[in-house]
Amino acid sequence: MPNRRFADGEVVMGRWPGSVLYYEVQVTSYDDVSHLYTVKYKDGTELELKESDIRLQSSFKHRKSQSSSSSPSRRSSSRSRSRSPGRPAKGRRRSSSQSRERKDDKKKTTQESSIALLVLVLFKPSENNTRRYNGEPESTERNDTSRVTLEQKLKPDLETERVLEQYSLRPRKEEKKKEEIYSEKKIFETIKTIEKASSKTKELEFGGRIGTFVLIFFLPATVFYLLLMCKQDDPSLMNFPPPLPALESLWEARVFGVFLLWFFLQALFYLLPVGKVVEGLPLSNGRKLHYRINGFYAFVLTAAAIGALLYFEFELHYLYDHFMQFAVSAAAFSMALSIYLYIRSLKAPEEELAPGGNSGYFVYDFFTGHELNPRIGSFDLKYFCELRPGLIGWVVINLAMLLAEMKIHNQSMPSLSMILVNSFQLLYVVDALWNEEAILTTMDITHDGFGFMLAFGDLVWVPFVYSLQAFYLVGHPTAISWPVAAAITILNCIGYYVFRSANSQKNSFRRNPADPKLAYLKFIPTATGKGLLVTGWWGFVRHPNYLGDIIMALAWSLPCGFNHILPYFYVIYFICLLVHREARDEHHCKQKYGLAWERYCQRVPYRIFPYIY
Repeated sequence: MPNRRFADGEVVMGRWPGSVLYYEVQVTSYDDVSHLYTVKYKDGTELELKESDIRLQSSFKHRKSQSSSSSPSRRSSSRSRSRSPGRPAKGRRRSSSQSRERKDDKKKTTQESSIALLVLVLFKPSENNTRRYNGEPESTERNDTSRVTLEQKLKPDLETERVLEQYSLRPRKEEKKKEEIYSEKKIFETIKTIEKASSKTKELEFGGRIGTFVLIFFLPATVFYLLLMCKQDDPSLMNFPPPLPALESLWEARVFGVFLLWFFLQALFYLLPVGKVVEGLPLSNGRKLHYRINGFYAFVLTAAAIGALLYFEFELHYLYDHFMQFAVSAAAFSMALSIYLYIRSLKAPEEELAPGGNSGYFVYDFFTGHELNPRIGSFDLKYFCELRPGLIGWVVINLAMLLAEMKIHNQSMPSLSMILVNSFQLLYVVDALWNEEAILTTMDITHDGFGFMLAFGDLVWVPFVYSLQAFYLVGHPTAISWPVAAAITILNCIGYYVFRSANSQKNSFRRNPADPKLAYLKFIPTATGKGLLVTGWWGFVRHPNYLGDIIMALAWSLPCGFNHILPYFYVIYFICLLVHREARDEHHCKQKYGLAWERYCQRVPYRIFPYIY
C-alpha cells in the first residue's frame, strides 16, 4: 500500500477539477482503498483529489521568489543599456516604434482597401442580369452602367462583408479576446457542472428508490392498521388482519373541512407578529434565514380556543368518533402538499436544494424532500409543519380521548392511566414549543428536505400514532395503583431530565462555544471549526438525547398495562427510528469531522445505551 504524502489537517494547494488553477485547501481525510484525499476549500466545498493534483505551498512560493529575484537584475541591465551613449533615448525609441506602428497600420489599411476594390470588381453584378433598384426593374445595358444608387455606395454587399472579414489583415486582438472570453466561460461552465455533480445525493437512505417507493404506501397502511386494531375488543396480533371498514365510511367532507380549518388556524397563529425573530444556521451559500419564534403563543391561543368550545358545550369527543376519517383526511392533505412541494422544487436554484434529497431520482427525492427550505414569502412551510399542526394537534387529540373515556364509561373523573399519559405527553409538547429555537439546529431543518417523509410524519404520524396510548385506553381501560403511578412518573422525569439537559448543552454550545457558562465543557476541535463535546452528557454516550427519548417513550406506554403489545408499538418504533438516526448521524459525522470523529468515538465508545450499545 503506498504511503500517504499529506497528513490530515495539512494546508496544501489543490488543483480545481477540470482546470489548471490551484487553490489553498486543507486535507481532512484519506481513503486507503481509492487513494483519494478529501480536501476542503476556503468556501467550505469538499472534494476528493488524487495525490498528483495536490502540491505543497512551498513549491508555489519558491517559484514566486525566483521570479521576483530575477526581475531586479533585468531592470538594472535595462537601466545600464539605456545609459549607453551610443543608444538613443527611451522617448525617441518609443516615438520611432509608434511611427513604425502607424506605418504598418497605413499599409494594412491600404491592403484592405485594395482587397475591397478587388472584391467589388469580382462580385459586380453582370450587365446582362436583371436587377431591381429602388423597386424598379432595369433590363438595359445603359441603365446598368449609369445608375449607381446611393444605397449601393453606402451599404456594401453582404457577400463583400463576408470576404472582407475572411481576408482581413488587421491584428486579431479582438478575436483573441473573444477566444479568451470563450475559454473563461467554458472553464466557468465546467466548474458549475462539477459543483452541480458534487451536490448530488450519492448515498441513498431508506433502501434507495425501491425502499422509498414501498414506504410511501407502507407508512399510511401502518397508521390505519394501528387505529383499526385499537378499535377491536381484542387488539392482539393474532387477530390479524382486522376487519376492514367500507371505503365510503373512511371519507367525510365535513371532517376534511374541520381538518383544513385546523391547519389554516395554526397558519394564522404562525403569521401573528408576536415573538422574537431569530436567525437560523448558515446555509451552503452563507445566507441565514429568519424565523419567528411564537410556537408557545400559538399553543396558548389554541388552548383558549378549545376552552371556548368546551364552554359552549362543543362535543370534543367528535374527534374520537371520527378518528379514522380524520387520519384519512390528514393523509390525503399530506400527499397533496408533497406533490405541490416537489413540483415547486423543480424551479428552485441548485443551492436551495436539500443535500439529502437531490439524487435525481423522482421517487427518492419526492419522499425525502427535494427543496431544503420551501417558503411562500416569509412563510416557511417545513418549519411551520414541524411543530404547529401535528404537535399541538397531538395534545388536542389526547384531550378528546380523555373526554371520550369519561363519556363512554360514565366516569366523573378520567382514569389515572389516562391522566398520566396526557400529563407526560403534554409536558413533552410544551417543552418543544417553549424551546422552539432549538429545533433550528436539528437535522430536520439543516439537512432534510421537505417532502413526503416530513409532511406525512408531521401531519399524520405524530398526531395519530403518538396519541396511540390515549386512543387505546378509551376502549381498553387499565387500572393502576398510586405507587405504580409514582414509579412511572419518576421514570418519565428521569428521561425528561436527560433529554432536556443534553439538548440544552448541545444547543448552547452550537450557538456560542465561547460562552463563559460553558467553560466547564471540554471538546475536541475539528477541521470545520466546530468542536465535539467530550464532557457532560455528550461524554457519557454519543447520543444522550436519544436515550432520554426512549426512557420517556417507555413511561408513556407503561400506564396501558401489559395485556397487549400494541401500546408499546411506539417504544419499538422509537428505538428503531433512533437507531436508524444514530447510524445516519455516525456516517454523516465521520464524513464531516474525519479524524476528529474517530478520536471522539475512542473517547466515548457507547452510542445510546451505556455499557450496552
